[in-house]
Amino acid sequence: MTDAPTLDVPTRSLNDGSVIPQLGFGTFQIAPEDTKAATLAALAAGYRHIDTAEMYGNEKEVGEAIAESGLARSDVYVTSKLNNGFHARADALAAFDRTLDALGFEYLDLFLIHWPMPAVGDYVETWKAMEEMHRTGRVSTIGVSNFQQSHLQRLFDETDTVPAVNQIEVHPYLTQDGLRAFNTDHGIATEAWSPLAKGNVLSEPVIAAIAERVGKSAAQVTLRWHIQRGDIVFPKSVTRSRVDENFALFDFELTDADLLAIAGLNRDERTGPNPDEFNYIP
Repeated sequence: MTDAPTLDVPTRSLNDGSVIPQLGFGTFQIAPEDTKAATLAALAAGYRHIDTAEMYGNEKEVGEAIAESGLARSDVYVTSKLNNGFHARADALAAFDRTLDALGFEYLDLFLIHWPMPAVGDYVETWKAMEEMHRTGRVSTIGVSNFQQSHLQRLFDETDTVPAVNQIEVHPYLTQDGLRAFNTDHGIATEAWSPLAKGNVLSEPVIAAIAERVGKSAAQVTLRWHIQRGDIVFPKSVTRSRVDENFALFDFELTDADLLAIAGLNRDERTGPNPDEFNYIP
């Protein structure tokens, strides 16, 4: 693997004392046969944070890429997620073992409950299983994904561990300011999935005008907006030029007026399911 750019990606401190790179590489909807090459390209570009999930079907290929990259395992922060069909305690524990086996790892940096699935399983039981996994030392940090305030409040009331992160859909058309503030108030870092709204924001005139002024692409401006708001973000692409472009976020800054203008685009418009209603088991 070629040497990555000497560029320091900022980190976020988590509530368990660990740190996470604020910029990562996402693998959602990357086909398994394309994942190893895409992940190797991301690592070559300088990414040291890779986000995958059992549901994506590409954990094995992520693990293979890291093994072949020439990087030490400890140099790459890896997140995976519990699939929706395994919320019962025994099922969750077994699913975590499968994730480690698929990745070829002895430990995982971050493991998340992928969806709360409120009408299907008891996510409190699931979270208690996550606490068990954490106690074994085989996962450094545990968190949740797509949890609303009501879901988080139940965890606070009925379990002992506050999630370190909550990975939720966030982009200029869905700013999630209320939930993000709730996360912050309880020491939970926000991770933003679908940070470009599946590309829908890239033709937005407000963002295009800022991009022209600062000499960057609309994607870079949007990702920089996420970074300056303090969220953890992980764009994905299988195109090497875009992988490199999405990493080049640290040689410019947006003004406070830019941040407000982009936040003002909010429409409460989701590209994905509503977590209060989503109960899909693949």
